[in-house]
Amino acid sequence: MEREAQGAQALASDRPGPSSGAPKTVFAVPCDCTTDDRVDRVLVRARVPERYRHCDFENYEADNEIEGASREQVAAWNRSLAQAKLIVQKFAGEFPLASEHGLLLMGPCGVGKTHLAVAALKDVVQRGHSGLFYDYRELLKEIQDSYNPENQATEMSVLEPVLQAEILVLDDVGSSKPSLWALETVGHILNTRYNEKRVTLLTTNYLDAVAENAAASPSGPRAVGMRAPSVEDSLSDRIGKRIRSRLYEMCRTVEITAPDYRKEIRNLSRGTHN
Repeated sequence: MEREAQGAQALASDRPGPSSGAPKTVFAVPCDCTTDDRVDRVLVRARVPERYRHCDFENYEADNEIEGASREQVAAWNRSLAQAKLIVQKFAGEFPLASEHGLLLMGPCGVGKTHLAVAALKDVVQRGHSGLFYDYRELLKEIQDSYNPENQATEMSVLEPVLQAEILVLDDVGSSKPSLWALETVGHILNTRYNEKRVTLLTTNYLDAVAENAAASPSGPRAVGMRAPSVEDSLSDRIGKRIRSRLYEMCRTVEITAPDYRKEIRNLSRGTHN
């Protein structure tokens, strides 16, 4: 819906010139609801899930408190969150001029990796660039479903937007068990985008050499609120060494070191109600 606003230079009826019934100059001004609808349409086209459409850089929290953790540890976690926000925000703001490389956001569940990725995607697509959000498992499932003769979608109808988007957010990489077909498919997508110089922003809960890191540092994943990964949790084990090597070339790795704040908030909420 649009409201009409009379222009500053509208013709007054008592001025000399045309008859008093002459039409006045008015301007159409988009109202807030129109702007909101446009933003929603852009996010729907980019396949951003409704759950994440509120995510932006302003509401990303990088100043949290965790009960039972030392002040120094909390300060270190918050510095990691703030640094990740600065890197992703700079990446989005400079897109596409300084976007030769994408980003790989690594860290435990609940530290806001998807939040930051969606905030960057929103920033970019609202400036008119093409972008797409896909959950890792959902993308692989859609490609598999396209092989069903009863499905009207073809493999290329699924893949083409993924390959052509100026920016692709691939969320929760490595979340499904690796298979030869999955690794070949993901490898094809990443290689094609890399060769065509298209930017990819990925998130994953899996780290590099996590077993060694956990054993080496008491303030690592075994600290308050953080899960201690097992040997099979490394990213290379989930996506293969070749794809991990390609990601070193494609993306700047941003590791977020912090506990699962979603879990801590839930625990705090339960404690309040008890």
